[in-house]
Amino acid sequence: MVHTVGATGRRTAARRAGSARYDRDPACRPVAPPPVNTRGSPSVPDIKVAVLSPDARQEETVTEGTKAWELFREEADVIAVRVSAGSTSEPVLKDLSYALADGDEVEGVLIGSPDGLDILRHSTAHVLAQAVQQVFPEAKLGIGPPIQDGFYYDFDVETPFVPEDLVKLETRMRKIIKENQRFDRRVTTDEDALVELADEPYKVELIGLKGNAGEAAEGAAAEVGAGELTIYDNINRNGEVAWKDLCRGPHLPTTK
Repeated sequence: MVHTVGATGRRTAARRAGSARYDRDPACRPVAPPPVNTRGSPSVPDIKVAVLSPDARQEETVTEGTKAWELFREEADVIAVRVSAGSTSEPVLKDLSYALADGDEVEGVLIGSPDGLDILRHSTAHVLAQAVQQVFPEAKLGIGPPIQDGFYYDFDVETPFVPEDLVKLETRMRKIIKENQRFDRRVTTDEDALVELADEPYKVELIGLKGNAGEAAEGAAAEVGAGELTIYDNINRNGEVAWKDLCRGPHLPTTK
C-alpha cells in the first residue's frame, strides 16, 4: 500500500531543518581548498569565474578546485548556486560543494527564494524518508518532491501510518537533523544504480524512465532526468553513509 507522509505551512520540520546556516558550524563544510584569490601556486592553475547579483557582476580569479561555497562564505542565507557556463547557456542549480570551472557565471541562491525553498523542502523530504526507513525498515521509497508550502514523500508500506507513527517519525527526524549529516552527491551509471538500488522497486522503475521522467508520475523529475544519474548519500560524523537516495539535487549542505 502506497502511503504519503508530508508537511505544509511555514512552521514545519522543513523550516526548522533549514534554520541553521551553513557557515555557523565548521563541521558543515568540507575541508577547504586554497582560499579565493590565491594566486601564483606552482601546482594549481587559476581559473576565472563571474559572481552575479541582481545589480552587479564581479570577476574573480580563484584556484582550480575552489568550491562554490567559498564565493559566498560571508552570505549566510546562500544555500546553493545557480551556474551557467557563459551567457549563452541555461543556468543550472548546483550544491554549494560544486567545484567551479573556468568561465562559470555563478549566482547565489537564497534560502527564502522560490528555488531556495524548494531545496530546503526537498532536503527535508530526504530526512523524512531516512526516518521512515529507520523506524520502518520494510518501507519502500517512492518519490518526495517539494510542493508549494511544504513537502511529502510516498512510501509503500504494509500498514498505513497512524498519528502515533508520525510522532515517532518526527522524533527520529529531529535526531537526524541534530546529527548534522552531510548531503554528498555522487554520479553513478544506470547499471550500477540498478544493482545498488535493487531492493527499491520504485527507484528501479525511475531509472528506467530516465530522460522521460517529466512525462511520468508527478514529481519523478526530482529523482531522474535526461542528464547524468546521481545518488545523494547522507554522511554522518564518522564519515559513514547513514542513508542514501536516488536524486538529482541540489540539497542543503547538511541536515542541520
